[in-house]
Amino acid sequence: MAEYVKFSIPDGLRNSQSSLLEKVRKSGKIKIGSNEATKMAERGTAKLVIIAEDVSPPEIVMHLPIVCRERGIPFSYASTKKDLGALAGIQVGTAAIAITDEGDAKKEFADFTKKLHEMAK
Repeated sequence: MAEYVKFSIPDGLRNSQSSLLEKVRKSGKIKIGSNEATKMAERGTAKLVIIAEDVSPPEIVMHLPIVCRERGIPFSYASTKKDLGALAGIQVGTAAIAITDEGDAKKEFADFTKKLHEMAK
């Protein structure tokens, strides 16, 4: 596990994260890339930040959990950059994404972020 990964995500929660991202991709708004995720987190407009666990060098994303905690933004992890890119709907990998609008998935989003909050304690 990389040094910036603060907790591990159980398989059940990873599956619900995947289905949530599919719904958000269709009706909500996602910002793709570590720079975009950082901007959205710093501005406080991100509702959830998801970070890939296999980013190299780790300095690219190691600030994101800190920024998210400072701003009270929930954050999660994806196994690989390739998986995260696929979940975001692009053909290449990405180090991080930020969800800025959950779209039609408001209830599922609230349930997911509540579970994340309980895990991150």
